[in-house]
Amino acid sequence: MHTNRLSEFLRARRALVRPEDHAMPAGARRTPGLRREEIAVLAGVSTDYYVRLEQGRERNPSPQVLRALAGALLLGDEEAAYLRGLVDPPHPGRSGPAREYAGPQLVALLDAWADTPALLYGRHLDLLAVNSLGEALFSWLGSDTSLITAMFLNPAARDFYRDWPVVAQGCVAALRAANPAPDDQRLRELVGELAVRSPDFARMWARHEVRAKTASAKRFHHRLAGDLTLGFETFSVNSAPGQHLVVYRAEPGTAAERSLNLLADAPYADFPFTDDPSS
Repeated sequence: MHTNRLSEFLRARRALVRPEDHAMPAGARRTPGLRREEIAVLAGVSTDYYVRLEQGRERNPSPQVLRALAGALLLGDEEAAYLRGLVDPPHPGRSGPAREYAGPQLVALLDAWADTPALLYGRHLDLLAVNSLGEALFSWLGSDTSLITAMFLNPAARDFYRDWPVVAQGCVAALRAANPAPDDQRLRELVGELAVRSPDFARMWARHEVRAKTASAKRFHHRLAGDLTLGFETFSVNSAPGQHLVVYRAEPGTAAERSLNLLADAPYADFPFTDDPSS
């Protein structure tokens, strides 16, 4: 078990739980969140045992204890699964390929959707394929194919996403959810670089939120099309575990739909991707 990661997760998540979330009096507190002894009581373990967990001195919490801790920390299903993975991490051989690429059938599928932006991204939020309308919508990326890096290091991201703090935190949570393997060198390098270069990323990563992208709506500001709001749905790619397909949609008859029609007629250079794994 990777005790340091478990310790960090428990401390970070404890700091996010408010006393009122468990109908406790807040009182005067020097630090945010619940005290260690309060989490211990809620989880039905001794304070000493919980302290050992946070300090990494206890290496074998039982499934029952993990379930109790998940309840005390108010973890969702994905976060609870992530917690279990810290105790019983995935086999290194199952952590996924070193290099991800878009399969030709997926590329053809994206290209067939001429009237809706669609993109494919991998476990590290690298964009693997984008159709023509998606390319037009995300033109601010230029030649950058790392969505997570662009989110924090490209100033244009804060103009493009009208709710940038929410979207950025969602990307960080999705990055953690997609990468439970402790020996992922690419993840370590990516997190290390971003934590040094972006205080916002460092702060968000330290929250240890775990949440995959699903379905919602996003508000954009495009330099050509102006403000538009698009719904989106995220699909897991069964033929390529760890890859996700995102499809955006404008409500019929809305200004957003007219904006997409405008983008569809605008000239853009080809997005810099390939579906050839050997190239």
